[in-house]
Amino acid sequence: MKFSESWLRTLVNPTLSSEELSHLLTMAGLEVEDMATVAPVFHSVVVAQVLEVVKHPDADRLNVCQVDIGDGSPKQIVCGAPNVAAGLKVPCALPGAELPGDFKIKIAKVRGIESSGMLCSAKELGIAEEASGLLILPVDAPVGQNIRTYLDLEDTVFEIKLTPNRADCLSLLGVAREVGAITGAATDLPVVADVPASIADTRAVVLDAPSACPLYYGRVIKGVNAKAPTPTWMVRRLERSGIRAISALVDITNYVMLELGQPLHAFDNTKLSGSVHARLAKADEKLLLLNEQTIDLAADVLTIADDGKVLAMAGIMGGEESGITLETSELFLESAFFAPKAIAGRARRYGFASDASHRFERGVDFGGTRRAIERATQLIIEICGGQAGTVVEAKAALPVRPPVRLRTARAEKVLGVPLGAERIAVLFKGLALDFTREGDDFLVTPPSWRFDMEIEEDLIEEIARLVGYDNIPSLAPQARMAMLRQPEAQRPAYRIRQMMADRGYQEVVNFAFVEDSWEADFAAKTEEVDLIRLANPIASQMAVMRSTLFGGLISNLVTNLKRKQTRVRLFEVGRTFHRDADAMPVSGYRQPWKLGGLAFGGALPESWTGGGRKVDFYDVKGDLEALLAPAALRFEPLKHPSLHPGRAANILLDGQVIGCLGELHPEWVQKYDLPNAPILFELDFDILKRASVPAYSEVSKFPPVVRDLALVVDQNLSLQCIFDGLKPQISGLVQDIQLFDVYVGKGVPENKKSLAFRIVMQDTQRTLQDSEVDAAMRQLVSCFEQAFGAQLRA
Repeated sequence: MKFSESWLRTLVNPTLSSEELSHLLTMAGLEVEDMATVAPVFHSVVVAQVLEVVKHPDADRLNVCQVDIGDGSPKQIVCGAPNVAAGLKVPCALPGAELPGDFKIKIAKVRGIESSGMLCSAKELGIAEEASGLLILPVDAPVGQNIRTYLDLEDTVFEIKLTPNRADCLSLLGVAREVGAITGAATDLPVVADVPASIADTRAVVLDAPSACPLYYGRVIKGVNAKAPTPTWMVRRLERSGIRAISALVDITNYVMLELGQPLHAFDNTKLSGSVHARLAKADEKLLLLNEQTIDLAADVLTIADDGKVLAMAGIMGGEESGITLETSELFLESAFFAPKAIAGRARRYGFASDASHRFERGVDFGGTRRAIERATQLIIEICGGQAGTVVEAKAALPVRPPVRLRTARAEKVLGVPLGAERIAVLFKGLALDFTREGDDFLVTPPSWRFDMEIEEDLIEEIARLVGYDNIPSLAPQARMAMLRQPEAQRPAYRIRQMMADRGYQEVVNFAFVEDSWEADFAAKTEEVDLIRLANPIASQMAVMRSTLFGGLISNLVTNLKRKQTRVRLFEVGRTFHRDADAMPVSGYRQPWKLGGLAFGGALPESWTGGGRKVDFYDVKGDLEALLAPAALRFEPLKHPSLHPGRAANILLDGQVIGCLGELHPEWVQKYDLPNAPILFELDFDILKRASVPAYSEVSKFPPVVRDLALVVDQNLSLQCIFDGLKPQISGLVQDIQLFDVYVGKGVPENKKSLAFRIVMQDTQRTLQDSEVDAAMRQLVSCFEQAFGAQLRA
């Protein structure tokens, strides 16, 4: 909403500067997006009258003019403007004037003839981007008056950004009402008297869709002069409000819309037949609009029609065939209230918008509909002449305005400000709200121009706006607070995230709703019984809830690869969703927290030392072991729909499966066009948060004994099976067993492999003797032989 400050100040004139007024409007909820002066700074330019024009003797395109600037003695000015003529009133820059662009005027000779000033165009004054000649002023412009005063160039144009609920401020009347309420300044709102009928001509109005159009006023006006010029003051106000002047009749309807907020429409009365109907469109009806667009009218589009044809899209745009022209001498003027739901979205459906639809779909003051037609009639007769007929009214059930109760105590509690009932009453009177008192309670009946007052909180918001948000103290909360206990047996979530970051992973956050294909690829869920489908997805490709984090991580990887990232480490903490009839608190669904991760590219960052090896299963396995240390993890083979067969494992902690780890399946590597397979993992986040409480154990001060042992075992025997078999049988002196070499080849029988172990033995009370160490080694070898059929490697 754009408007001229000088126009606003004719309705309400608080003792505030433009900047102070802007701040006040913004803090009251009418955000001022922009403020701009209508003209740049210049001085010493006055209204002048050209008395005489003669050709310059030495230049074909120059004229020597005698100009009256109001000081009693004509000045000689050389002018090259093509439209200069005797009798015109134009702006004149006097010697010493400084125009926009640092252009200074002085007495000078032009082709040998002295010139004492310059006659100006609108472009030279900075009030237009282009000009073809001098700025011609009205004949009644007072000679000698400062042009800034005459053209009101000290004016400022405000542009406010209104929220959809404040349609009442889409007019100067509404903004003035707000300024008066906020500042307490007296308002001089327009008083519109009914224009008496001077002719008997009328046209009947029929409401065929009363719920969409419950109120319609129409009036015939005859004998108008459509070619009459629009007054300069009206053109100025329209242009500063962002509306181009077209013709007097159109300009008047636009002016009343800006002034009172009521869109109007004028039809050429000679092009109408029979009654005027407000009805829904019929099948196969078309309409040529004023914007030269022909549209097929849908069945839910409200129209204005006569007995034979459609005339306009109600509340949106008129039709070309019934529109007024410069030849119009008889018009039918419309002022109506259209229900917001009947107008909302219709214009956008056809790919355009209008000032009228912008207002009607937000709600127009149905109590001011009659006033608007009277105001427009008054201006039409004043500017274009003519005679007005009786106003015809068609009325159905208008919106009900039920009273809203406001409790003073509740308002004070919400705002945290002591107000008192008397102060609230003053604020409500400033907004012209009709209310009754019941002690400290108010029963407020919303006015016809406020569609946003329905509940008590709406009234509290009005009080907050008028008091001023910057006048409401911001108090720090006060409460008895105590430091929360952090159990030793639980790690905080932020610490787990930090540990992942320490391992070189970056956190991502993805949507919990995903594509159907992701669930099929990464969780093998394709049946409706498995998928948790959304009733109202935000997009068609985000229609189901995820049961794994893998899909989002692969999508993140693809995005990074497109941006030429060759080494990617990602993790995400989020919920997954599963059907479970016994799950709580949401019956039928289980929503566990998971930690998912992905590693792709080099095992180490690129460096001058090398590091070209690609990340593999064991690199990520080491990351997970470090994440859960000192707990010991087990890894068992796994078949998973999204992971490589033979390169995937379940992760177990204390015998419980807590997640999975593996290389992406080759099928999905190809489908998602990945250069090589990433390593993925997913863990139960709640189990990750568990931590073992540290327990004391004695540290030996005696030296350890280290022995190496090489054994030949079956090729398919896993290391985990070996450790599981040895654990209950090994000597108490053995503190650690580590595999440090695996060999298959020459010297090792077929289907066999050689495993080399490093055994560390130590006692906390004494230094071990060779005999004890040898006995422990023999026992260990015996265990290998008996449990696994192992043989010492020669």
